[in-house]
Amino acid sequence: MGMTMAEKVLARASGQDMVQPGQNVTAKIDRMMAHEGFNICVKILQSMQINKLADPDKVVVLFDHFFPAPEPRFAEGHAYGRQAVKAFGIKNYLGYPGVCHQVMCEQGFVLPSQLILGTDSHSTTYGALGAAGAGIGTTEMAYALALGELWMRVPESIRIVLKGEPGNGLSAKDLILYIAGKYGTDFAQYKSIEFTGPLAGKMSISSRMTVSNMGIEVGAKFAFFEADQKTLDYLKPITNEPFSAFGPDSDAVYSEEFVVDVSDLSPQVACPHNPGNTKSIATVGDVAVDQAYLGSCTNGRIDDFAIAATILKGKKVNDRTRLIIAPASREVLMEMTKAGYLETLIKAGGHLVTPGCGACVGSHMGLIGKGEVCISSTNRNFPGRMGSSESFVYLGSPATVAASAITGRITDPREFWHETSF
Repeated sequence: MGMTMAEKVLARASGQDMVQPGQNVTAKIDRMMAHEGFNICVKILQSMQINKLADPDKVVVLFDHFFPAPEPRFAEGHAYGRQAVKAFGIKNYLGYPGVCHQVMCEQGFVLPSQLILGTDSHSTTYGALGAAGAGIGTTEMAYALALGELWMRVPESIRIVLKGEPGNGLSAKDLILYIAGKYGTDFAQYKSIEFTGPLAGKMSISSRMTVSNMGIEVGAKFAFFEADQKTLDYLKPITNEPFSAFGPDSDAVYSEEFVVDVSDLSPQVACPHNPGNTKSIATVGDVAVDQAYLGSCTNGRIDDFAIAATILKGKKVNDRTRLIIAPASREVLMEMTKAGYLETLIKAGGHLVTPGCGACVGSHMGLIGKGEVCISSTNRNFPGRMGSSESFVYLGSPATVAASAITGRITDPREFWHETSF
């Protein structure tokens, strides 16, 4: 009997020939990522008088949730973290280059078949490159930093076959919102998802990142795409480490299989206050928006801004709406500047903020107030997620966000955009 991608990763990481769902293993970790949560990990280690990490070279630290520091305590926290990085001999301290998941992928810290754990729930993003990425708590991460391994239960695996020809106005964000709405936000609770099928093979790395990123929004432990030639081509220019194609065995066994045909799918919107409260955009109704937020680790990449710039070129953001532009990384910001997308968005009336998490985690740079409505390309719309607990966040694709910025109401992107992005 063959193994799924999750089983193959955990078998290799635990030094076994084969593992099965439900089995407990102690797995050696290939890479550990920490953002501001690193400081809590350090305090836990210090409380146990541990002053040495198992392997500092496997650790990546960067700060993205509270940068630029919105309050003195966060600036002090960053200083504390920088000092701890030096004390522990961590070479891969990246500073403030953008949202952790985007930076991890674009700087070559994610490779197929690796086990990568991070202090952020959206570490499932790494599955887009064929890695087993999962978010863990700071107590677990402190343990992992000290020992280089972690106890894990082998998850069951779900296979989702993606097929069909996407119509105009459609993107990967619409696909994952549809899946969350159709199957629920807990259907993959502590399970591994493998996205496969004809459409999965056609999807860009950026689109795969969008889907894997929101794997956690349906409960997934891991959210894989096979590491195919497209993956290898993406990685070759950005890393000198060895890597190869990676996927499941042909006779792997899955607990469930779903087939998703996008041929008749229309743009989707997740209404407050849950990513699974998803509707076809035609049934959302007349919803005025105070803010349109374009960015995050879900949809803050160069192709996302290319779509938005195409829609907004020669047009103006509605007087009642503010458009926030939040690139996922410094690298993305430079790319969109060179391509002219930033100029187009600024001329349309957009407001650029520093690459990072910003308003997506409710910290700063684009928060919304009581009673305000935001259409956002981010991944969560829980109460208070982007500011006031009495505000309303709708989730949509970058195309939907851009179109809505023009009209001042949640708008079908097909009114302005007659292409597709997968």
